[in-house]
Amino acid sequence: MIMSTQEQVLPEIDLDVLEKEENKIVLFNDDVNTFDHVVDMLVATCDHTPIQAEQCSWIVHFKGKCNVKSGSYKDLEPRCSKLLEAGLTAEIQ
Repeated sequence: MIMSTQEQVLPEIDLDVLEKEENKIVLFNDDVNTFDHVVDMLVATCDHTPIQAEQCSWIVHFKGKCNVKSGSYKDLEPRCSKLLEAGLTAEIQ
């Protein structure tokens, strides 16, 4: 009886790419900020188009939260800080 073994080679996982996909800024609904303020801040801080920012604002309004930006923690941290400084409720997840 001849037995053979096969070696399975798993592809390497780039941890930097994996990290970028896992981090996101989540914007939460509040009763304080106007739609215009939220739209303006998403355009200025998260590089949204006005239409994209408006759509995110409606999602936040109706669902309570919305993922507004994804990427590396290093990129998201200053963006999230700007949203917080503008009075919005957001966190990096």
